[in-house]
Amino acid sequence: MRWFTGVVFTGVVVVLLTGSLDACTAGTQPVPDSTSASLSTGAASASSGSGTSSAAGAPTAGVPPTSSPSAPTGSGHGVDPLSGWTLEEKVGQIVMVGVSTSAPQRSSHDVVASAHVGNVFLQGRTSAGRQRVAALVHWFTDQVPSGATHGAPMIVATDQEGGLVQTLSGDGFSAIPSALEQGGLPPAELRSAAASWGSELAAAGVTLDLAPVVDVPTEGGAASNAPVGALRRAYGFAAADVEAHADAFTDGLAGAGVAVAPKHFPGLGRVTGNTDSAAGVVDDVTDASSEQVQVFRHEVARGARFVMVGTASYARLDPGTPAAFSPAVVQGLLRGQLGFSGVVITDDLSGAAQVAAWSPGDRAVKAIEAGCDIVLASKDPSVVPAMVSALVERARTDPAFAAQVDQAARRVLAAKGVA
Repeated sequence: MRWFTGVVFTGVVVVLLTGSLDACTAGTQPVPDSTSASLSTGAASASSGSGTSSAAGAPTAGVPPTSSPSAPTGSGHGVDPLSGWTLEEKVGQIVMVGVSTSAPQRSSHDVVASAHVGNVFLQGRTSAGRQRVAALVHWFTDQVPSGATHGAPMIVATDQEGGLVQTLSGDGFSAIPSALEQGGLPPAELRSAAASWGSELAAAGVTLDLAPVVDVPTEGGAASNAPVGALRRAYGFAAADVEAHADAFTDGLAGAGVAVAPKHFPGLGRVTGNTDSAAGVVDDVTDASSEQVQVFRHEVARGARFVMVGTASYARLDPGTPAAFSPAVVQGLLRGQLGFSGVVITDDLSGAAQVAAWSPGDRAVKAIEAGCDIVLASKDPSVVPAMVSALVERARTDPAFAAQVDQAARRVLAAKGVA
């Protein structure tokens, strides 16, 4: 028996590396109806039946609640949490690999099993239901050799915003309305609903939801704002509305032990192109005083543990440089002016058209140089070995970069409750 992400799994999983989620989880014994575990960051409980379940308001293993102060960069106890770690093991902590929910790829499995990658992202769409998603999570978390991550748990993330962006559905998962519809609810009602959605994620083994979207499009420009407004991913068209509903969503998930990552810093509400499918996406309006940035300032002040930085470029902040590659955006604005000390995770750097001009290895190195802590490769896991190799090679030859890798790894471990 092994403990992972606050949920106990006792079945033997048949490891099939192709086919559907159903095939991946064939032969898995049912997840127990009700289990709980006392962990370093608190006790969590989850149910595998249909409907909602409760995590008793406790933090999920590996990710403390979002209402607590931003994660520190060291242990605070005089003991370096990276003591005894190899460079390869450290690099594994600052990478997150995508796992298809429809046909898990061998490349995803291999980097978890052999390259020390300590974080996964459930991507795509599945209606297989919560029990099978939980078995998929177990299938990946169980690939980590017992000593490979020095006992550090795995972050299991997904996109569960609602509306057109809901990765997990089927038995045991609610149909979540779009953020725009959520924005029409009283915050207290949204908080209650989000608590149920969070309990469903916790029961499936998910510890981090890459949400809420806190970008602020204008009402008149929403239809032409491809990544957010056109997809109804915004809570509203005024900073106060976005803050109130993003806070309710965050608090609801936190009560179920699931952390969040407000996105896409410094804001995608004023662009037209979608960085996933278009290159040359530029925001020529947003600056450090813009309302989109002020929403992130609010989230940081509330104690955000994670923030996702986007890949659009910002003419008034760092012209020509994708935000995830920009020290001015990450170090200067997010960490410096806003005071964020938690984990900065990038938007996808594996398949996004916006960053296709750089090699996968250069994308990873540039993100860490800019001050990011986790390189997300959600769409194309086959590029992760190149990213890992580039990070390791650069750290071996550049002491300053090696120090950045260590700092990023410490932040990630702190967020996992390892100190």
